[in-house]
Amino acid sequence: MSSRYGTSSRNMPPKLVLYDVRGHGAQPWMPNIWRIRFILNFKGLPYETVWIELQDVERALSHIKAPPSSVRSDGRPVYTLPVIVDPTRNPHSPIILSNSNTIAEYLEDTYPARPIFPQGSRAVQALFVHYIQEVFSKPLLPILVPMSHHQLPHSTQTHFRGGQAPATTLVGPQREMAWQAAREQFDFLAAIMDKNKGDGYGDGVVAYGNDVTYADFALCSILIWIKRMDAHEGWARVRTWNQGRWSRLLDRCRPFMDEC
Repeated sequence: MSSRYGTSSRNMPPKLVLYDVRGHGAQPWMPNIWRIRFILNFKGLPYETVWIELQDVERALSHIKAPPSSVRSDGRPVYTLPVIVDPTRNPHSPIILSNSNTIAEYLEDTYPARPIFPQGSRAVQALFVHYIQEVFSKPLLPILVPMSHHQLPHSTQTHFRGGQAPATTLVGPQREMAWQAAREQFDFLAAIMDKNKGDGYGDGVVAYGNDVTYADFALCSILIWIKRMDAHEGWARVRTWNQGRWSRLLDRCRPFMDEC
């Protein structure tokens, strides 16, 4: 049976639905959406992915009455991904949420088995995730955003360019300067995370104790972005930095990288 939220069967229990962006292939790549994909996989929650193109996001999300991510100064709503639909409690009136952090809190509170926020860690993890999003990832934007743009279907690229020239990928000295700025953030974060080893609690690979948490998923989402956009140069650099810790961290998150 087809529904506005995805495809389901009369004989199957309803699943959560994750809305994601389609690229040239079906491989997920957007960091904010990967955070939620990690949580769903970690908690073992059945879900399906609805793929949409970027130019269709506003139409698709307003159609299912998803809450806007923000409101423009003129009062118009802004719709962004990720969005999840949870029909498991009431298929006729499903929960529909946007914003990665809001969704993460909802999934933790509604499905508390296998917690992503160990007791007493929510505030610290919120600061960590804010740092990853607002500071740590900023030097990567001029490198990865143009590369991400080129991974989109041609129709999507044309829509967002509006007749303008394609996004330009950094080359030469500018590219090296951007990677050096990124390296400084990786070095700083490695030094902070190494503090976990000093008190005998954890091995320093993950952000909190010995098990992966939401903070690690936020960070691994950036690592996946680098790997899928720039595997031969970008990930080849990053995986060797800080004694290979970022490759080890991605390996710790790999069991939760199924793509539904």
